Amino acid sequence: MSDGTVQVERKGHVAVITLDRPGRKNALGEVMWLGLGRAADELAAQLPRAVVLTGAGGAFSAGMDVNPDNPQVARLVGAVAGRDAGPGRAMLHQLHGVLDRLFALPVPIIAAVGGLAYGGGAEIATRCDLRVADPAAVMCFSEVRLGLMPDLGGGVALARLIGTGRAADLILTARKVSAAEALALGLVNRISAPGGAREEAIAMAEMIAGNGPRAVRAALAVIRGAADLSWRDAVAGELGAAAELIASGECQVGIAAFMQRQTPVFQEP
Repeated sequence: MSDGTVQVERKGHVAVITLDRPGRKNALGEVMWLGLGRAADELAAQLPRAVVLTGAGGAFSAGMDVNPDNPQVARLVGAVAGRDAGPGRAMLHQLHGVLDRLFALPVPIIAAVGGLAYGGGAEIATRCDLRVADPAAVMCFSEVRLGLMPDLGGGVALARLIGTGRAADLILTARKVSAAEALALGLVNRISAPGGAREEAIAMAEMIAGNGPRAVRAALAVIRGAADLSWRDAVAGELGAAAELIASGECQVGIAAFMQRQTPVFQEP
């Protein structure tokens, strides 16, 4: 069975990253992780205005490929036998490095959850800035069923997104969450038409991409950083970012187009 690939497609100012291993429900093995890291580096070198992250074949991702053929799992099995935390810590640092490069991109990242998102797949979707789900999508933080726990930053991201009590419910029970419940919890932002999560996410990305790119990046940076700051510091940071944005002159394009009842055409930063 194929080890899978990670595809990057450009659609104007939008980039679409596709986890492409449908035969394993886009489970993330070593090859897929390397591909995701390369995708992050490629986009960092030539930034789009928005990114859509999705999976091929009707699933987002089943998470870590728990399979003896996965070299990462094989290494961990030996480490567990020896009660050695070192290899597990080293592997997690490596995986975090990949995701940190992806989520450090200063543009919005939208998860298109077209089917199941389990374990690490649910974590990655939760770490995105926005999430669009198919009506039939199912999310599950399934790690505790295997005697594991969220370890890709998704547990922390979930608690910040929906609150600690709700996060504890989903993580500690490892129960499956429908798209409708995910929307009610605030875990996803929108539910698409049936089969349309990818298209809905791309439409959202294109709407974002039509706005001032400096404005989007500045606002996103404030939003991402707000949870780590006090109210006073967060508001001060927003004020400073807004003042710098005004000074950049990007608003001249937007205001002029508004006054002339035209659609603004913003240049790259």
